[in-house]
Amino acid sequence: MQAAQNDLITRIGPGTPCGALMRRYWQPVALLDEFDPRLFPEMAARPLKAVRLLGQDFVLFRDQSGRFGLLDRDCPHRGADLKFARHEGDGIRCPFHGWKFDAAGRCLETPAEPAGSTLCRRVRQQSYPLRTAAGVIFAWLGPDEVAPPELPAFDAFRAPATHSFAFKGMWRCNWLQAFEVGIDPAHPSFLHRMLDEGEDADAFGRQFRAASVGEVDGARWPMTRIMREFCSPEIRHEEVAPGLVRITTLRAIDQAHTHVRVTHAAFPYTFVIPLSETVTITQMHVPIDDTHTWWYSFFTSFGAPLDRETMRAQRMANTVLPDWTPRMGAHNDWGFSAEEQRGRTYLGMGEADINVHDQWAVESMGAIQDRTREHLGTSDKVIIANRRMLLQAIETVRNGGAPPLAVDAEAAAALSGPDTIDCIAPAQDWQAYWQRQAAAKREGAAWLAAAAAAA
Repeated sequence: MQAAQNDLITRIGPGTPCGALMRRYWQPVALLDEFDPRLFPEMAARPLKAVRLLGQDFVLFRDQSGRFGLLDRDCPHRGADLKFARHEGDGIRCPFHGWKFDAAGRCLETPAEPAGSTLCRRVRQQSYPLRTAAGVIFAWLGPDEVAPPELPAFDAFRAPATHSFAFKGMWRCNWLQAFEVGIDPAHPSFLHRMLDEGEDADAFGRQFRAASVGEVDGARWPMTRIMREFCSPEIRHEEVAPGLVRITTLRAIDQAHTHVRVTHAAFPYTFVIPLSETVTITQMHVPIDDTHTWWYSFFTSFGAPLDRETMRAQRMANTVLPDWTPRMGAHNDWGFSAEEQRGRTYLGMGEADINVHDQWAVESMGAIQDRTREHLGTSDKVIIANRRMLLQAIETVRNGGAPPLAVDAEAAAALSGPDTIDCIAPAQDWQAYWQRQAAAKREGAAWLAAAAAAA
């Protein structure tokens, strides 16, 4: 890849071509949990926080009526930082000269002006539309003349609170390399390889210890064994809707059995993967700026309700606030142990949280990966296809068109699922087998049945 192309697909600030593309989608801006005083006591008195997204700085706050507002961070008077604004219930007030704004950006007061001044009516702070879904606040940063699209009717956005959980974290790297690790079907055989079968398959971060659906000669195999012993998969990808790509990874076990892993990539930066037989992860990779990325994970259960408190506590233990950064990083070599690498894991960076493995892979590339130096192979076919789609989408927006998955309500309603699976299937019937297993998973979800009955 040429340097100019690499810049084109990685730079997302205001005025950049890829930034213009990104602004055609709803962007996760914060967890609803971040405004819960039970979890963050400071929010009881002052529900306001500074946020950065797509190279822009904002303040996000909730007023006394429960309405959220997202405003540009610099006061429109003389540019002071509204991160330090006074929260006054019905709005926020700049401490510099007392100018006050509501959640819609309307100027309510300019108290230093003479009596009778109409300046307040002529000033408005830039505000942005917001919506909530699955425990996350989303923002629309697109042009005023463009109608915001609808979120697709993915399971992650439809599941009730009892069966969903959202969390986030920050990686020190560009958004694209963060996303590309998730759509790379070959890397788990190496990056997440465990050198023994181990125990505690249900423990946090050890999902590859769990067994796949199906059996080989009456035995259930853990993913660790499959990934370790069959490391050169056949990779297939097909666009099942514009911008929605099904990735099918096949690992032939023997003449009678094939391991099938089905995941999806949703343009521009979301992937959907199986966590277990009944839980999927939908993960979005949101550019903070060119060199930092938020990842937002949405966990969706098709079986029992999720233990949200436990899931949150497990992840908070590895997170440093207020920046939501991981405890592991370049500053401590991501926890690398040469002894562990010799005897327990392929990477040597622990098995208690495999997210660290992905973090190392993408952060160690550098803040923005230099793609002029890479040498891609056949196993990178999904990466190559996604980059082509990204380049085409940038050109489409440049020419005034709508990019993939920026859809209206009718088209969004048709985008259900998408299904994911890890299974050991009959080699001659693997396509029908995985579809039957995915259908059975959905049929077992009481909340999906209730939604269908209400429709």
